This record gives sequence, structure tokens and C-alpha cells, in this order.
Amino acid sequence: MVSVTNSKEAQDAMNGGADIIDVKNPVEGALGANLPWITRNIRNAVGKLEEVSVTLGDMPYLPGTASLAALGAALLRVNYVKIGMLGPKNMEEALHISNSLVKTFEEFKVNIKIIIAGYADYQSHNCVSPLELPKVAAESGAWGILVDVKEKHGEGLFSHLSSKDLQKIVDDSHNLGLVVALAGSLGKEDIQKISNLGADIMGVRRGVSLSKEGISTIDRNKVRDLVNTMYPINSSV
Repeated sequence: MVSVTNSKEAQDAMNGGADIIDVKNPVEGALGANLPWITRNIRNAVGKLEEVSVTLGDMPYLPGTASLAALGAALLRVNYVKIGMLGPKNMEEALHISNSLVKTFEEFKVNIKIIIAGYADYQSHNCVSPLELPKVAAESGAWGILVDVKEKHGEGLFSHLSSKDLQKIVDDSHNLGLVVALAGSLGKEDIQKISNLGADIMGVRRGVSLSKEGISTIDRNKVRDLVNTMYPINSSV
């Protein structure tokens, strides 16, 4: 899964071999929401066959706002909707928002997968622990979970959560029938660790980007290099 901010990046990520195009706006946060028309343009640019994910943002504890945002995202013909559980302080509040999203999609007959996202650096932001996300997602009927990092500053996923905790998150999720995505300043050097944990999806941006004059853009060659490392040509995967 490669996170992009515009149509050009989306095309580069797709041409590099990304399985999922993840639309976000890093200016608004780790799971910052992009503008609807940009998301629409990205969907049009990559075509109907490419899977597209969209984030609703680093969401406060506002179930109604989250539900309306999710319903709006459904108009954009995406495959996945992710919500960052920044506002909820505990499992009960996270479950309230997650239940609201699932019920909204059920009420309006929306066939889009819901991803409940949390933060590895949750203690710094006083939000719900990612260790509680599997239960939240399973009880509400969400499709899966994502663990990301809110404030990276050179520190990635493995700087904030131990391998033991990450393994528990993956195992608990799989035991509950959930899909697990891991992200947070990951790169080619992290592929083996993510594979060893058994995660289903690896999310990247910085690891496949070029930076020029402080502006980061997706580089299709870096995407292709990462994909080839993950799925070698002669691999049976």
C-alpha cells in the first residue's frame, strides 16, 4: 500500500506495482484526509481495477462527524475507508465511532471495507491503544485494522511498539478474522520484519519517496524496487 497525495503520485505508485493506492494528505496529519475532488481525480487516474483506500483523518471523538465523512467518502468509489482513532481515549469510545461507521454503511447499503486505525505512539497523544483495536474492529464488524505512527520525526513503527506487542496485535486480529496493515516510516529494510509478524499489508510513503527542496514525491522506481524485493520474480508468492 503506497500513500499518495495527487493523481501523478498515484500513477507512479501504480506503475511501480503498488497493490493499493492510499489517498491521504500528510499536511493534515499521519492519516490526514485529502479533498474530495482530488480523491475523485486519483480514482479516475488509476482506473477501476486498482484498489483505492481513503482516510477520513486523525478523527476527534465525534461519531456523527465521522459517520458523515465516511458516507461522503463512499461517493468516491473507493475500496477502503480508514479512520484514525486520535480522539477516542479508550476502547469504549473507539467502539462507539466504529459502530457508527459500520451502521452508516449498513443503513445506506455501502459495500466498502472499513479499517480502524490507531497509533503506535498512542501514549504521547493520550488516545486508544492499538492493542485494543482488534477487539474494537471485531465487535463493530469492521474489516480490519491499521497501526501507524502519528508523529514520525525519524522514528518509525518499531521505535514505538515492541515486536512482542506488534505480534500480539497481528495474532489477535487474525484470530478474530481481521486483516492487519502496518505502517509508520517503513522501507525496504523492514519487509522481512513485517513478513515475520504475519501482517497482511505494509503501508509506505517515505520509503518510496524522493525529497527535493523539502517537498516529498513518490518515485515509481523506488516503488518498483520495494515491490520486487517483496515479491521476487522467481518467488512462488
